[in-house]
Amino acid sequence: METNTINITEKFKLFSDHWSPKVIAEMNDYQFKLAKVEGEFVWHAHEESDETCIIIDGELTIEFRDKSVHLKKGEMCVVPKGVEHKPVAKSECQIMLIEPKGIVNTGDAGVEKTAENDVWI
Repeated sequence: METNTINITEKFKLFSDHWSPKVIAEMNDYQFKLAKVEGEFVWHAHEESDETCIIIDGELTIEFRDKSVHLKKGEMCVVPKGVEHKPVAKSECQIMLIEPKGIVNTGDAGVEKTAENDVWI
């Protein structure tokens, strides 16, 4: 494994699609993914793992069945495994996801917003 600097701002300039996470690094069996999100995603859960979402720029609300968590730049939330959630961004938001390699972005929902997995930039 190489030890190089990864410039997150520059990585975000390399893509424009929404809801399609891009891998920028791996640590053990975990991947660090960047995504641009806007609008509503789908209700889904990740049965096999927790998921961490860090807001790099913008704002994001993660809706749960019993509450909502509103996140701003510099904030993060850990969604426990098996918990249904739906991310919503009123305007474009840049996020970093930290999750095990192989996790599908739509979890158990299996819908048209399922992105190709393990795409590196």
